[in-house]
Amino acid sequence: MSFIQPKIANYRTNNRRNTGERPLALSLVLVLSLAFAVSGCGAKKRRDMQSGAEELYARGTKSMGSGNFRNALGYFENLEARYPFSNQAKQAQINLIYCYYKNGDPEAATDASIQFERENPTHPRVDYALYMRGLANFKGEKSRTQRLLRLDLAKRPPVLARESFSAFSRLIQRYPNSIYTPDARQRMIFLRNRLAEHENYVANYYFKRSAYVAALNRAKFTVETYDGAPAVAEALVVMVLSYEKLGMRDLAEDAREVLKLNYPETKVPKNRKTKRIRFF
Repeated sequence: MSFIQPKIANYRTNNRRNTGERPLALSLVLVLSLAFAVSGCGAKKRRDMQSGAEELYARGTKSMGSGNFRNALGYFENLEARYPFSNQAKQAQINLIYCYYKNGDPEAATDASIQFERENPTHPRVDYALYMRGLANFKGEKSRTQRLLRLDLAKRPPVLARESFSAFSRLIQRYPNSIYTPDARQRMIFLRNRLAEHENYVANYYFKRSAYVAALNRAKFTVETYDGAPAVAEALVVMVLSYEKLGMRDLAEDAREVLKLNYPETKVPKNRKTKRIRFF
């Protein structure tokens, strides 16, 4: 037994030494493999970026189709920069608008749309560029956070809503038969109501501060610009009361008649001294 025990001890000692060396060797293999992989990826990316127009477009289209919009942007931007006069570059410009939009960059999508329209005013896809410009700036119903905090969107300057409304309006006027026109028209109805509500908010703001001329002008703008919006009835009320405050009785009666004819259910407040005439 005294002879065997040292051999077992030596075996265990050697085994510990070997197990210490093996992880080190394995780590070296992993590091080298990772380095080769990174080098290979970098080389592949360089080859991709140095490809011709057709290959860059094909790779960008494949990335876009799989939902990898960031990679698609890289391919299309490279294609546009290296082959600006190729046929693929024109389509790449169109695809860039969509990829920027899907990648959560509405400003870049808007800029790309404007650039495409400016450089290709007669291109058959200008209607799509206008539609995407309107879509990039379109904000729909209140978000969950806005509903929880009970935020009144009418109080906020609707800069993006105006830009979206303008783009959709141009699309409908220039391309009434476009496949994007029906959807754009529906979105314009929502935006029209949103913009009219904001104009009424501003008109009421002026009225409450006795700035009757300013209130009257904003209310008239609502009536003339956003025909059909529910807020038009409220704008007519502002006009009636503002004319009365300014001593223009005849014009006040005219506005009242228009209100009665088109919105018979809406009544002008009897207390003419009130400064609170907002209904929405």
